[in-house]
Amino acid sequence: MNDLLKDLVRLQAIELKEIKEKNRDSIIQELRSRIPPPILGHYDRLMVRGKKGIIAVRNQVCTGCHMKLPLAVVMTLMKQEDIQLCDTCGRYLYLPEEPAAPPAEPPPAKPAVKRGRKKKAAPSA
Repeated sequence: MNDLLKDLVRLQAIELKEIKEKNRDSIIQELRSRIPPPILGHYDRLMVRGKKGIIAVRNQVCTGCHMKLPLAVVMTLMKQEDIQLCDTCGRYLYLPEEPAAPPAEPPPAKPAVKRGRKKKAAPSA
């Protein structure tokens, strides 16, 4: 995740009191000074309306409005070249950094079932 998105996520977490910081006001001012004014303005408009300004993307779905995102948006987020907005709810999007999961074990093999021809019933006399 690029530095701008990290700053937005941290700013939101501090402002919503999801994480506690000792020098809360000074950290908020420092983060706000690093974020460009147009991005900060859009973020603030969302926050004033009671919405989160930046939201995670999981399984190609915006977790704010639960709408599926175009693959191009997700690929741009993966490349970390640009920031993206959700077309539906207007929030900034980011891909959360997930720890590497251990490789999944394959399911146990089922025994093979032999399929033969059905025997014809003997004619009854």
